[in-house]
Amino acid sequence: MTPPSFGLLNTTILALYLTGMLLIGWLFSRRKQNADQFFLGGRNLPWLAVAMSMYASLTSAVTYIGLPATAYQENIALIAVSFASLAVAPIILKLFYPFYHRHRVTTSYQFIQQRFGLPAQRSVATLFVLSRLGWLGTVVYAPALALAAATGFSLTTCILLMGLIATLYTTLGGMAAVVWTDVLQFLILVGGAIWIALSLVHQIDGGASAILSHAASTGRLDIFDWPPSLFSLSLPIVAISFFLQLMQEYGTDQITVQRMMATGSQRKTFKAILFNAGTDLVVISTLLFIGLGLLRFYQLNPLPADIAPDSLMPHYIIHQLPNGINGLLITAIFAAAMSSMDSGINAVATVLLNDYKKPKNHIVKKARGITILLGILATGIAFYVSSIGGLIKAFYSFMGLFSAPILALFLLGVLNRRTAFHHWLIGLAASLPFTLWLQHGLDAHWVWYFPSSFAVAFGVSAIASCFSATSSKA
Repeated sequence: MTPPSFGLLNTTILALYLTGMLLIGWLFSRRKQNADQFFLGGRNLPWLAVAMSMYASLTSAVTYIGLPATAYQENIALIAVSFASLAVAPIILKLFYPFYHRHRVTTSYQFIQQRFGLPAQRSVATLFVLSRLGWLGTVVYAPALALAAATGFSLTTCILLMGLIATLYTTLGGMAAVVWTDVLQFLILVGGAIWIALSLVHQIDGGASAILSHAASTGRLDIFDWPPSLFSLSLPIVAISFFLQLMQEYGTDQITVQRMMATGSQRKTFKAILFNAGTDLVVISTLLFIGLGLLRFYQLNPLPADIAPDSLMPHYIIHQLPNGINGLLITAIFAAAMSSMDSGINAVATVLLNDYKKPKNHIVKKARGITILLGILATGIAFYVSSIGGLIKAFYSFMGLFSAPILALFLLGVLNRRTAFHHWLIGLAASLPFTLWLQHGLDAHWVWYFPSSFAVAFGVSAIASCFSATSSKA
């Protein structure tokens, strides 16, 4: 189906937004910057701005487009994510952040260096880089998919445009530019989600009650299956999976930790994490409701056969909303993606320059060079992601494979004093092939990828440490 013309007004709105992002990066680039300012904004950024930045960074276009698609295709079991977010907050504030603030770390992996040594630090840093490069590919691909559906531009053109703009302003302004562009992007993406939800309520006879009634009749509200199946989405496994994943994302992942260190204190970190957890409840509920609304709307107004679930929301925006409004909402999808890409490449650059051999001079210049290379690499990976099938599945393929073992090592470091780095390497050697088999051999549902990988890495490592302790006593 040929999309309608994006139009001069919508093109102008999108162009103004992209120009504004570049302008913010340029303004911050004019300030004199040392390494601490480039990586951490001088450790004195306002906690609310940091909280918005953290939320915008983790709520990528994968979430923004993928959650409605999941509710449309399967069910709303992902509502458990918002409750897992609240549950995990006090745990990570107790386990990890006192150490980070006490030692004024630049990266979270400096904890691993103190507990397990330099080889362990570099190993988890490598896993982080691999997981976030894959993740960056998905957050470039997602808005490019939306723009292609909305404008008729080729997917290749859209991917290249997305990668270029985000890389440029991140290279120019460092962490401060990332945070302040994220604040604007947070407001756009939250406002955009609410607008789309209200539009669906207005367009469907019976409003919200009709949407929920249709969702119930089609099984989208049936989320309490027990025991959970390896091949479907249910609330119990979502709760377990995302409790672990949010512990990793909020507690050990450099993208979040880097922001929390930019606040400068444990008290501000506490406020930022609680703000994030509360916002999760509102935004996730809204995005899932949008998916149910799209299900009802397109039951009454059948879709063209060539529209994939990941293109549903962009398709609705461009075809059903007034000119100008649809430009703003396509811009919201860009905002969700760019806030993640800028954070990702900035965090990966920080890890590469702090967890490996740290350069003695010209750090900011080298950071900018690495940021450009990472942006190019992430853009290239986006072309690979387009072949995986499904944004959410692509995202969790990378996170389950590489990020779950990182959380295992952090928790082993905190909870089990007997564990040594070589025990974790045994667990990692077991988890990687197991997770690949789960993804490609068994073809299990993506919600199982992270908890299964974590369980194998943590369990095998703990068992190996017990055998080692027994051998040494013997």
